[in-house]
Amino acid sequence: MMPNMFRYAICNETFQDWPMDRAFAFARQCGYTGIEIAPFTLGRCATKISAQQRADVWRQAKTAGLEVVGLHWLLAKTEGFHLTSPEKCVRNKTADYLCELARLCHDLGGSIMVLGSPQQRNLLPGVTKPEAMRYAADVLNGTLRVLEECGVTIAVEPLGPAEGDFLLTAAEGRELIELVGSFNVRLHLDCKAMASEALPPAEIIRDNHDLLAHFHANDPNRQGPGMGQLEMKPIFQALKEIDWRGWVSVEVFDYTPGIERLVRESMANMLAVS
Repeated sequence: MMPNMFRYAICNETFQDWPMDRAFAFARQCGYTGIEIAPFTLGRCATKISAQQRADVWRQAKTAGLEVVGLHWLLAKTEGFHLTSPEKCVRNKTADYLCELARLCHDLGGSIMVLGSPQQRNLLPGVTKPEAMRYAADVLNGTLRVLEECGVTIAVEPLGPAEGDFLLTAAEGRELIELVGSFNVRLHLDCKAMASEALPPAEIIRDNHDLLAHFHANDPNRQGPGMGQLEMKPIFQALKEIDWRGWVSVEVFDYTPGIERLVRESMANMLAVS
């Protein structure tokens, strides 16, 4: 049997109120080698997360045998930031905060920041999609110097219409990325989001392999990969075909099956199809 080619991670908010060291140890026990961090689990504002706290999380991950992949839910539970605001001062403030998140990501040992946060990018009254695309590019352009300094990539995350009204498809994600034109701004694909598109997820993966920087495995039912109706085997086959060497990171939103089942079953289901 050929060794599995994928690197598996899981998002830390999956563990809800578990202490970090317990969560990290359990993730490693289940076969994950990476952990992805939601900044709001460390503090409501990145500027308030101390150097000591950053060092502690890095140490806890390393002790457990995990690599910190990076950050996601970048703007969740924050106030005053918006990716597509027509107000230049708001866009500048948002760019500055993303720069601070890049520094946090670097301090934790990560290199990827998944830019989802639909509530902080949805179209505001009177803003058209072309205008929003230009405003979003303006924000991202304001982060490039710090991204380069920190060795961090922002991975733009398309989300389906159930989540918002801006950047709904991989094609729209490509449009924004190409408008910015930086190797530090690439594409993120998510199984749940891809399932809302007209094209099959495997085709979306193949079509966008040149920009892909990060990948989330889950199901449209908001649980883990293989825990719903979405067929995972073609998705993992497409990842093999593009020779994907980045992370496959589990992100769930419905915790009703329980933490331990979500973590274990997600890994088992991925291994079964990869």
